[in-house]
Amino acid sequence: MRELVISLIGVPLDLGQSRRGVDMGPSAIRYAGAVDRLQALGHHIKDEGNVSVSPIHDLSCNEAGLKNLTEVTEATEELAAKISAIVKDKKFPLVLGGDHSIAIGTLAGLSEHYKNLGVIWYDAHADMNTSETSPSGNIHGMPLAVSMGLGHERLVNVHSEGAKINPKNVVIIGARSVDPGERQLIKEKGVKVFTMHEIDRYGMSAVIQQTLEYFASRKVDGVHLSLDLDGLDPLYTPGVGTPVPGGITYRESHLAMELLEDANVITSAEFVEVNPILDKYNKTADVAVGLMGSLFGEKLL
Repeated sequence: MRELVISLIGVPLDLGQSRRGVDMGPSAIRYAGAVDRLQALGHHIKDEGNVSVSPIHDLSCNEAGLKNLTEVTEATEELAAKISAIVKDKKFPLVLGGDHSIAIGTLAGLSEHYKNLGVIWYDAHADMNTSETSPSGNIHGMPLAVSMGLGHERLVNVHSEGAKINPKNVVIIGARSVDPGERQLIKEKGVKVFTMHEIDRYGMSAVIQQTLEYFASRKVDGVHLSLDLDGLDPLYTPGVGTPVPGGITYRESHLAMELLEDANVITSAEFVEVNPILDKYNKTADVAVGLMGSLFGEKLL
């Protein structure tokens, strides 16, 4: 098992969507023992604290029908700068969300150092809406599209101008709720997707193996894991804002993390959408920390 210096960053942002509470996700994950769990595995942890998020009381739509555009942009700009500094310092960035809009900042910061980054989007949703296709105006449904250079210019140009990732370097795992506009974009951009159909049919082991082979064929220079806790079935992670039944199991998710660790390919990660208000006894945060354990080398024997 590799020994890492991990920089932990919390992003208490719940403005990329309409349900309050996910801003407490970083605290819930820390409370569930993330630091102790990773230190016990021999990693060196530096908790960088939280990105600052401007408070807002008016939840009405802003520019181009996007909710809280200014606040989300400011928070992701700060996160991108922190991520870039961490990578420059040769540390492993581990981001705690917060809603999934924070990935705009994470990928923007990483793009400064990786020119052909692979991205695993472990999620029930594709998060590839734009202001034109979004049924809600929630930015947490847009970060993957934004990172591909599609969407509002303020979001697309966070940290640097234009696209941060190549759509053909993205693998979505666990999709089961995809909007019509997203479906069209997936086909147009050539994004690789493993829906629950493929996971059920072939098994998680085969899905991860195919993902690794795909990244090898693309000659990626790093792999970022963006894990939304709603990728799992809500039976295991009730504390998420947009639960979708029929998801990935707890055990399948641990297997996925263990296989990724065995392959030694993950260069950064984020765990998002833990909402303590909707949770039961911090169960979802506990699952997040357990998956971190598997991703960073925890074994039964």
